[in-house]
Amino acid sequence: MRGIYTSITDLRRRVFTEVARLAYEGGDYSRIEELPFKIIPGEKASYRNSIFLERAIIGERLRLAIGLPVRSITEHAPVSDGIEESAIAEKYYDPPLINIIKFACNACPEKTIRVTDACQGCLAHPCKEVCPKGAISLENGRSVIDQEKCIKCGKCQTVCPYNAIIKQDRPCAAACGMNAISSDELGRAQIDYDKCVSCGMCLVNCPFGAIVDKGQIFQTIHSIKSGDRVYAAVAPAFIGQFGPKVTPEKLKGAMKQLGFTGIVPVSIGADLCTIEEAKDYMQKVPNEQPFMATSCCPAWSVMAKKLFPEFAPYISMALTPMVLTGRLIKKQHPGCKVVFIGPCAAKKLEASRRTIRSDVDFVLTFEELMGMFEAKGIDLEKAEPDKAFGGDSADGRGFAVSGGVAEAVVNNIKKIDPDREVKVASAQGLQDCYQMLKLAQTGKYDGYLLEGMGCPGGCVAGAGTLQSVNKSTAMVGIYKKNAPIKNSLDTEYKDYLEKLD
Repeated sequence: MRGIYTSITDLRRRVFTEVARLAYEGGDYSRIEELPFKIIPGEKASYRNSIFLERAIIGERLRLAIGLPVRSITEHAPVSDGIEESAIAEKYYDPPLINIIKFACNACPEKTIRVTDACQGCLAHPCKEVCPKGAISLENGRSVIDQEKCIKCGKCQTVCPYNAIIKQDRPCAAACGMNAISSDELGRAQIDYDKCVSCGMCLVNCPFGAIVDKGQIFQTIHSIKSGDRVYAAVAPAFIGQFGPKVTPEKLKGAMKQLGFTGIVPVSIGADLCTIEEAKDYMQKVPNEQPFMATSCCPAWSVMAKKLFPEFAPYISMALTPMVLTGRLIKKQHPGCKVVFIGPCAAKKLEASRRTIRSDVDFVLTFEELMGMFEAKGIDLEKAEPDKAFGGDSADGRGFAVSGGVAEAVVNNIKKIDPDREVKVASAQGLQDCYQMLKLAQTGKYDGYLLEGMGCPGGCVAGAGTLQSVNKSTAMVGIYKKNAPIKNSLDTEYKDYLEKLD
């Protein structure tokens, strides 16, 4: 469903807009009770069997967008419960970050093999012949699968000449690279938070919009309104997200209209991260460790540490571009607040860590930022352009796409030591990342630089993006090509590394 504007996409973005509008207008926040009726007007259901159910789900989405917890189904509580305590300029995410609205869940079946109406009841019935458990029989000339016997091996699906047998899986579970999603006693999805790394792939792949992450739009706007100097650190995946006519200069101008004091590209932090990771690799591989893995994607690095704890020392110690940019901004502007704006749900979890909280105060996705623009009625295409971003390199801008981090590190190493051979392996999506690390256990990647990206396609495929992955990838490529500085070692900010420790 990625890149398709669905009814779920529309509702999600309308929720962000209304939450932003509520924060900007201020006053009595109990009027949040009216918003489900504004977002779902009339008396006839449009998406589900009941308009009351639709509004109840919107109520939970509104709460989560403000950072409030999902209400218990068994107890009465107003939508506004706890909102006054959240109308503040400082608030970190209360776990869990990724939430399931239980009454929005379709209770989709777990993995099953099914025979469809396309079955022709052929004489060969190869599906029956290859089944290792004798789970397939013929009834009225059609194949029937005994689900009690079926082991979901998929052999019958492979040999069916009519493609009449399909394998179905719960979409959220299929998208989860951590096998963190199972069923509760009522068949609804539930998340094992000991496994979850908050990549957000489940929430963008649920066709019923039952999975939602918490937000900080409310708190960010309150910080701006209270007079704080709020700087936005914008991830390099931003290019093209707000439409082909919205240049970086127009985006900066529009963000100034929202009240941000300044806007800094996180590609600067990516350059600093590149320099650190190149140094780590050159010093440690293979003398101190067999390989080195990149550190910038929190979902990937947390996954690696959870499932392969023996590899934790092999993940680069370099701080992520978000953190490095936050530290740089706070070094230059003491007392300010920093909002990271990007495509990633996992960055919300990263910023909530105690070691990071002093560097990054808020995290918003591109979708949430768009809600702020909508709430203020800002036409991005007509925004007064600000001056262009500067000081970053093409390498730093390339962090937004799969393969870009490793490419940047290799370019850096080659500039320092042209004769140094650097072998690279990269994976995108946590399932592929897992397979890459399994191979690393066998020694296949000794001497390698390993790049992992939690989202298939890289950061441009994050849960909080606005555009299709292919379109965004192409825009990043153009943005890289147009960068005046090509290599991270040539960035004017490289000298800040020692000062930021």
